[in-house]
Amino acid sequence: MKEAWVVRSDQLNAVFSALADPTRRAILAELAEREASVTELTAPLPISMPAVSRHLKVLERAALISRTRSGKWRGSRLEAAPLRDAADWIDRYRRFWDSSLARLDAHLAAMQAAHRAADQMAHDPRVSDSTVTDSNVNDKEH
Repeated sequence: MKEAWVVRSDQLNAVFSALADPTRRAILAELAEREASVTELTAPLPISMPAVSRHLKVLERAALISRTRSGKWRGSRLEAAPLRDAADWIDRYRRFWDSSLARLDAHLAAMQAAHRAADQMAHDPRVSDSTVTDSNVNDKEH
């Protein structure tokens, strides 16, 4: 029997693989609006009905859709739970990047403040030439 994390990883792999295709993303966008048949899903797409059916099978294996049958009508419906799992996985990395960017912003703000302070000091007539640093002298010359 597979460990729980392996099963979850396999499911996540299937979801990302299914989402990698723009046609399948278009189908999911349509199914986010309403349940639809293969015929209805094929209408706006530049591909054949059998091709749409193959895409639906991939989405179904990834548990992103479920299919129902009522008489002749066979509908497909979005199943959002696997998308939530994928979003949660991505969210961990979004937090990493947000934290990294926040640290970069703080570093840049500190550098800009230091530069502004050095500029003010270099242009302050109350500061004697002997207190101006070499870097500020170089700035004056340019």
